[in-house]
Amino acid sequence: PLDAVLTLFSENPQYMQLLSHPGIPLEERFKALEQAFSDAVSTHVLSFVKLLCEKNHVKLFDACVSEYQDLLNAMKKSSNAKVTSAIALTEDEKEALIKKLETISGHSVTLECFVDPSILGGLIVEIDGKMVNASIKGHLKDVKDVIEK
Repeated sequence: PLDAVLTLFSENPQYMQLLSHPGIPLEERFKALEQAFSDAVSTHVLSFVKLLCEKNHVKLFDACVSEYQDLLNAMKKSSNAKVTSAIALTEDEKEALIKKLETISGHSVTLECFVDPSILGGLIVEIDGKMVNASIKGHLKDVKDVIEK
């Protein structure tokens, strides 16, 4: 249910502006939310978005969802890892990385993979609020910093 709201907000940034505009009466903003989400999300999610709208914090919805996911993962003893590589990882590489991250973290891990050719090679892994930059671009930056000192 939260994903439906996140998707709508990310695909339609003007909708977020409408919901946070102080010149539009709150009741009209609530009606717009009900029209958009009454069939797509639970009443709890809809009420939460309305509360954020009422308190002028609707722009923080994505941060709220992220924090909720972190708390849910902590409760479930699982983590989401964001992995950036220069080229797409194979299924075998993903499985090996998941096993390694599960060994390190001590709980289950799901991967969210991204491709960024600008890192040249290696990986950048973000998990549980920590980032490991093992990319060639990161190593070159470290070398540059040493040389400049």
